[in-house]
Amino acid sequence: MLNHFPNNAIKVIFPKSFEAQNHWYPKALNATIHPMVNFFLSLDMSRVVTRYCHLHPVVTPELLSELLHYVPKHLHWSGADLINVSSADAKKRMVVIEVNSCPSGQKSMPLQDDNQELGGYKTLIERTFKPLTENKRLIKGVLAVIYDKNLMEASGYAAAMAEVFKEKVYLVPYMQKEDDFVRVQDSTMQLINEEGDWENVRACFRYLTQKPWDRLPVHSKTFIFNPIIACLAGGRNKMIAAKAYDFMNAELERTGLQINTPQTIWDVSKNEIPLWVNKLGGHAVIKVPYSNAGQGVYTIVNKTELDAFMATDFNYQQFIVQSLIGNYNWSSNTSKGKLYHVGTVPDKNGKSYVADLRMMIHATENGFQPLAIYARKAAQPLVSKLDNDMDSWSILGTNLSTKKPDGTWETDTNRLILMDRRDFNKIGLGLDDLIEAYIQTVLASISIDKMAENLTSSKGRFKMKLFRSLNNDPSLIKEILLD
Repeated sequence: MLNHFPNNAIKVIFPKSFEAQNHWYPKALNATIHPMVNFFLSLDMSRVVTRYCHLHPVVTPELLSELLHYVPKHLHWSGADLINVSSADAKKRMVVIEVNSCPSGQKSMPLQDDNQELGGYKTLIERTFKPLTENKRLIKGVLAVIYDKNLMEASGYAAAMAEVFKEKVYLVPYMQKEDDFVRVQDSTMQLINEEGDWENVRACFRYLTQKPWDRLPVHSKTFIFNPIIACLAGGRNKMIAAKAYDFMNAELERTGLQINTPQTIWDVSKNEIPLWVNKLGGHAVIKVPYSNAGQGVYTIVNKTELDAFMATDFNYQQFIVQSLIGNYNWSSNTSKGKLYHVGTVPDKNGKSYVADLRMMIHATENGFQPLAIYARKAAQPLVSKLDNDMDSWSILGTNLSTKKPDGTWETDTNRLILMDRRDFNKIGLGLDDLIEAYIQTVLASISIDKMAENLTSSKGRFKMKLFRSLNNDPSLIKEILLD
């Protein structure tokens, strides 16, 4: 049952209130999971290690097992966006585009077991969130789920949390810093309860995607899952993420493992961008490092698109520039050659589409486990030759979310590819590709968790001086709420 407040802002969710139709897309609600995906999700960790090391004989089983059983201190739940690419010599790999610290995916994931009606919602709360709360000394207060988009999944987690904890959970929209019903006092999150009184939140499941560091503090007495430091260290900060991947790859040198990424140039001022685009052969991707959900990403394949970007005003001073992965004939030239999209299996009209894969994982007592998977395809087919007036984002952009002028979001589910019997075969992936995507997601997530730990002092304080040296963007620094 949902108890609506008079202001219609906060809802109270009680145990036994989970209703599947509220938390899955209609096309996913009755979908049957593909046997290969189900098999992958059921694989024992030792079998994953054995298979991967058989195909990558330089990698030692001991090291890979250690990494898969890594215990994070900050990033306990994450999702990576990956693309299936190939090189000129037909060497395929999964490339990490970004990692999200509060990823979507449950509403698109067919049930692995029809008898487990709460699916991955309950799995995440039961095997990751709840154990973390039990291992910490928490303040007295209530449980809450806060969100700024994706009510479908946020409410699903709230209902699952109420079921697992056997108590009511507050479902709280938190769209902006100035809010009448949520606040931070003395590093503690508080909300208005049914009686109109302010009440402390002891533990909070966070689904804030838009600059969460300007509303929730880095240093919090309320347990926040995932904490804000995980966002600043790369979960919502592409600038620091790129550096975290680089540091992790240095650690992994000569082990046979590495995080696969596009070639990335960071700390780029706006005036420098045309120079870097030119160096990459006139084809590049420019990213506002702190945006997400497909916002702030610009694909550049011609002068018109570059000029349009340069004419745009931005709140931030620094950007990252990456090599563009498109068709082989118009991908970026890099020092390591060209990578190009494998794309979907051609449809009945012979058209292939760019597609990415979301791999969601969570840390459990048995190591990192895959939790949900889905794919998305671009709006327009992948072509071998670009016309001068062609919109490259329609060919390369896969994100389903669009932000409307009023600040709300809409989703194009027509481009959603489920891991079910009907859709999965369209993306042309096999078991070993799923294993590769899983391992890439784990490695990228570990790198961000390690960066978060490096940005935290022995007393648990945020190392602002170190952060500023890594990401000296004054506009971003001003947004960060420390306490």
